[in-house]
Amino acid sequence: MSPALAMWHRFRANRAALAGAALVAVAVAGAVLAPLLATWDPLAMPDPVGLQGAPPSLAHFLGTDVFSRDVFSRLLFGARVSLTVGVAAALAGAVLGGGVGIAAGLGGPLLDTVLMRAVDVLLALPRLLLLMAAFALWQRVPLWATVVLIAATGWLETSRLVRAHVKQLRTSEFVTASVALGGGRRRIARHLLPHVASTLAVCASLDVGGIILLEAALAFLGLGTQPPAPSWGNMILEGRPLLFSAPWVALAPGVALTATAVAFNLVGDGLRDALDPRAAR
Repeated sequence: MSPALAMWHRFRANRAALAGAALVAVAVAGAVLAPLLATWDPLAMPDPVGLQGAPPSLAHFLGTDVFSRDVFSRLLFGARVSLTVGVAAALAGAVLGGGVGIAAGLGGPLLDTVLMRAVDVLLALPRLLLLMAAFALWQRVPLWATVVLIAATGWLETSRLVRAHVKQLRTSEFVTASVALGGGRRRIARHLLPHVASTLAVCASLDVGGIILLEAALAFLGLGTQPPAPSWGNMILEGRPLLFSAPWVALAPGVALTATAVAFNLVGDGLRDALDPRAAR
């Protein structure tokens, strides 16, 4: 049995990971097919007085918000923002953290010390406050800036994990053989990449859920995606005044946010177990 097939069998045997993958697939399908699935224009306000906080009905599956906008349609289009930021920032953070980790693991003691001490200093800084200060520079933060800023502050833990993995692999036989044949650090790094890729895949999949929650927290604080454009965070913010009179306005994006974050974490846990060679039977 090939390693890839063995990994798939281990992942498939994990029911929690399969459930998470199914939830992720539903969320991605909803975001991609939002223009087809949405029953209303997410920005349309058909009756701001008569339909304010209307309960779920056949016309509005999840009710309407404080401005009479359809919650179901806004939920679908809000998924586009949350998933785009989550996946893109996680991948960018994995690439950046992987590069720093490989450089620290293969570099000399001086480079290793400088990079890891810099990582320690950055880890000591509160991430949310850094992002709030950076977002304050924009009146309306574009989506690409949200991805860049979150990725720029989210690669630190990944770099330490990759560095530890590279340090462990440096004593393996294939690295020793490459050095004996005159291979430089670039060639060694190319040999190490397939082994480090599993660590990066797990880190990225586990980071997506946290980044989705972080983006929602920033939107809830009035940063990131600005109304009337929908995101799950600002939908929860807009539903706060109606928490007791129309709880579905905040409940729908809150449930979607929680379920998606948990789903990505389950997939990440499943990938970690499936990619672990000690899990093989």
